[in-house]
Order: sequence, then structure tokens, then C-alpha cells
Amino acid sequence: MIVPILGNVTYKITLDPTVWIFDDRKVLLDEAFQVEHNKKDQTDEEIKQASERWDRAVNQQRINPPVNRSISRFEREKILVNSYVMPIREFVENAGINGNATGATLATKNGEIDISIDKLLDSYFLFAVDGKPLKTDGPVHLYFKDGSNQDAPITGVEKIIIN
Repeated sequence: MIVPILGNVTYKITLDPTVWIFDDRKVLLDEAFQVEHNKKDQTDEEIKQASERWDRAVNQQRINPPVNRSISRFEREKILVNSYVMPIREFVENAGINGNATGATLATKNGEIDISIDKLLDSYFLFAVDGKPLKTDGPVHLYFKDGSNQDAPITGVEKIIIN
């Protein structure tokens, strides 16, 4: 149930999607693609303010990763009935992509799929359906943030190799 990021990176890291259910960065699958469409309607000033808040939040996350310290009964019940995705940009960036990297290969249960690094960075990993880890076709599914593969995600992703 782990997903290593390796290849042309400074640090080979291993992702454990089973613990993301407790991470504040997770996004409801139902809302993941709506957020992207709503952003297009914002004014320039709203985007600038959101960017400044995001920069402050990212800096704070580097100091203290956002993990729920305590979960109320309501939140626990909510977790067990929803499907979640995790933005993967931060994980891939933390691996330290080398400047001469040309792309990424997703090793899946059904073979290898090549994608651009930009496309990888602007993606989500589906890691929980109805609050449970993906066991049969997991450990994760890859969705592009633009929603272009929302009906046909890349399933069974087991490894990310930066070329």
C-alpha cells in the first residue's frame, strides 16, 4: 500500500496513502474538480489574496505538517462515508526533481504510463473510497486537476519514476 517516488530525484521518498485520511490537506472527491472551476470565476484581487494565504500556509506546513490532532465523532463518521483525493504536488516537490528531468513514468498494475512532470504536479491521488483504502485496484488512482480523466483515472499506481 505504499507508493515510492524515485528516479531522477534528490531524495527517494515513500508515500503511505493509508495515513492521509488524517491529513488536513485531503480534499473531498466530490469537491476536487469543482474548486478548479470556481477559481476561474474569481477576480484578480481574490486570486492574489488567496495566493498570499497559500504561501503563508505552505511555509507553516513545512514547519508543522497539517495532521488532525483529534477527530470528533462527527468528523470520524464523515471520514468513513466520503471519498478523498490528495494533491500530490508537495510530495513530488519534496522529492527534489532534478533540473534535467524530462518526464515521469507511472508504474501501474497494468503497465507503465508516461506523463509530463507538469501534468504529474497538477494531479490528485484518490486514496480512499467510502473512507476505506483502495485495495483491489489501488493503492492510488491518479486524477488530473483539470478533470480531463475524471471518468477514466489512471488506476493501480504503485510507483512514480521521474525520468
